[in-house]
Amino acid sequence: MRHEFRRIGDGGQAVLRETKRAVTPFGGLVVLVELLRASRVMEAVREFMPFRYTSNHALAPEHTLLAFWLAVSAGARRFSHLQMLRCDRARQIMCGVRAFPSDDTVRNFFRRFGPAQIAQFFPPLWQWLFRQLTPRACILDLDSTIFQRYGRQEGAGRGFNRTRRNGRCHHPLVAFVTEPVLVLHAWLRQGNTADNRGAVEFLTEALELFPGSWTIQGLRADAAFFDQKLLEFLETRSLPYVIVARRSAAIQHQARSIRDWTELDAHTAVSEFTLQMPAWARARRLIVGRVRLRDSQGPRLFNIPGYEFRIFVTNRAEAPAWLWRHYDQRAAIEPRFSELKSDLGADDFCLHQFFPTEAAFRSVLFVFNLLSWLQSLEPGPAQRRPATLRSSLFLGGAIAGRCGHKTVLFLSQSWGGLTARKSLLDRILATQIPTSESRY
Repeated sequence: MRHEFRRIGDGGQAVLRETKRAVTPFGGLVVLVELLRASRVMEAVREFMPFRYTSNHALAPEHTLLAFWLAVSAGARRFSHLQMLRCDRARQIMCGVRAFPSDDTVRNFFRRFGPAQIAQFFPPLWQWLFRQLTPRACILDLDSTIFQRYGRQEGAGRGFNRTRRNGRCHHPLVAFVTEPVLVLHAWLRQGNTADNRGAVEFLTEALELFPGSWTIQGLRADAAFFDQKLLEFLETRSLPYVIVARRSAAIQHQARSIRDWTELDAHTAVSEFTLQMPAWARARRLIVGRVRLRDSQGPRLFNIPGYEFRIFVTNRAEAPAWLWRHYDQRAAIEPRFSELKSDLGADDFCLHQFFPTEAAFRSVLFVFNLLSWLQSLEPGPAQRRPATLRSSLFLGGAIAGRCGHKTVLFLSQSWGGLTARKSLLDRILATQIPTSESRY
């Protein structure tokens, strides 16, 4: 079959024809596949998987999850987008699987997850992943976000919602570690759940995922986690913390009485005081930051500057100036939620049942960690967004073929080809990755 047409630019003749060769637009995904193979991720998934299929014709559960990971990495934002894998024969050859599942198969895969299956599968998988990474000292950041829901999914409630007043949503809680940024733990919570509700239980689970070779240098959180129970928990565990304080009347009165300020620059000054709130068993240190607001361009009756204040509670002993800058570095966490939502569709893989939705959500977070791990193997610029990684590394035309008894994937030179990816492939093979089969 052929179709002749004229090119729109110069009017020259051209022909459309078909080819039976297996072609993929994501030949660069071979780099991620090689990382999965070298680190034996699929063996770990098979070990921790809480269920198996009994049918001889069914795809293995780990292959279904692999298809989901690759689809998310390639830009899928809905379960229906997984259909693009069904016709990508070259990607199937690249992975060595006989077929990829349909979107209904993936939905049914996640529907098998209840609270017991989630607890049995994801914590051991996260422990396994962190044991593969190079031990380091890191900062733990707690934060939450909103996943908009437009139906009546389980757990979708009417809570705090900046975008849609009284709109239904889920309210996930996430713990990040830096640097590079990785997701340590996450809960998908009901939409009407307060930020600090269950924070102690959540943090207890998160700390259990840390390998003994890692060190936590401190914890940062916003005012939503300003809670007496959480502060006591952190102090009992001897964890240094800096948490934004809610501005109660007592705290504001004490802050207004400050006269001694340390100037950091022309616009910023810091100070500190000690205060024991009525619900506290002991006095705690509070750091105050004063930021001068920009003057308005119009005429003013009095030349009195305006200020914005930020107050932190902490058990750290460093100087206020250091603590101010230390918390400011938490701003690097905020764009990660944008990456999870905009680039990986973490809020779009939604099922009616709550726990299957949480299983899909945690699976997307695992993709985020895999991409962070992949970038950590390649020295270069700061951590890139998944969408940037997709366009610069994963996107690339390729044709699957054979040479003798070997399968060959021909990467197009116009997309960078093998030359642009060979150094990263060599680093993956050269990295010493633990491959113990023992269960953690």
